Amino acid sequence: MDFQFVKDLITKGLPDAYVEVTDLTGTKDHLGILIVSDAFEGKMLIQQHQIIMDLLKDSLKKEIHAVQLKTLTKTKALNQGINIK
Repeated sequence: MDFQFVKDLITKGLPDAYVEVTDLTGTKDHLGILIVSDAFEGKMLIQQHQIIMDLLKDSLKKEIHAVQLKTLTKTKALNQGINIK
């Protein structure tokens, strides 16, 4: 799995998103994904995750076995000390 491909899928749907993708198991099909976007403002966590899953659904069927999502607004990311570039 090309991590840049995953980033591109997410940023195509959420143009303001900061995205980090990590390989959780060394197999490149279990991914940890951090997404920071103001599109999550006012949305419940399940709604935030649904936005991302909708963007990834076609790839999940073919190439990704599992994902661990962390979704934050830009303000929450900064408050948690996450440096978004």
